[in-house]
Amino acid sequence: MTRLSTTFAATAAQHRAALVTFVTAGDGDTAAILDALVAGGADVIELGMPFTDPMADGPAIQAANLRSLAKGTTTADVLAIASAFRARHPDTPLVLMGYANTMTRPTPEGFAQSAADAGVDGAIIVDIPPEEADELAPFGAHGLSVIRLATPTTDAARLPAVLGGASGFVYYVSVAGITGKQQAAQDSIEAAVARLKAATDLPIAVGFGVRTPEQAAAIGRVADGVVVGSAIIDIIAAKGEDAPAAVRAYIETLSAALKAARKEIA
Repeated sequence: MTRLSTTFAATAAQHRAALVTFVTAGDGDTAAILDALVAGGADVIELGMPFTDPMADGPAIQAANLRSLAKGTTTADVLAIASAFRARHPDTPLVLMGYANTMTRPTPEGFAQSAADAGVDGAIIVDIPPEEADELAPFGAHGLSVIRLATPTTDAARLPAVLGGASGFVYYVSVAGITGKQQAAQDSIEAAVARLKAATDLPIAVGFGVRTPEQAAAIGRVADGVVVGSAIIDIIAAKGEDAPAAVRAYIETLSAALKAARKEIA
């Protein structure tokens, strides 16, 4: 059992979706913000690796990348943040999310080894398609889950390629676009989750556009996990040094909503 499988099994046993949260490494006091996420009730944390051209991300996360890079954040810094987090939180899964230019250097083998040594549990690499998945073989060899993205445009013919070799969980990107404020209709999310569950035993986490406890609860009634990112980044940008406390308070509202969501229909 990995930390990811253990966590998703635990939340399923509690009859609720897992709360999966995203922040950009180096944006604000990352260590304090990560601690606030855990204290607020986050079950899984995605730690974004700052990059100059985050093509899948909207203005909020783009700005977070630029703030982090302006501070001089390096890959070594991100891994140091991860290692320190693992020492403080031995049981909370930590996934690195980013792009090939930051996550295959100096080599996929070298990065995978360093990430595993830092206590990282998996990786989401946005711009490496399944057809190039052989490049990520070292990740699995070092015990890192390779988390794949499915989208509204992933049709039946392509789905087996997306799911082949996936591990940890499947991240369903609920809108055909960038991260931010737009959200897919609930009925389309429900249909997509049902289709994915018919094709894989991996947990399905849904993200892109989730901001309110009500949105999280609606998705949490059908999905195994709910991903929230841009809304947290907005709090960090707005609150500055006060961000950790504000992030914790916000996460508490999402966590409570997910815990109550399925009880409402039980």
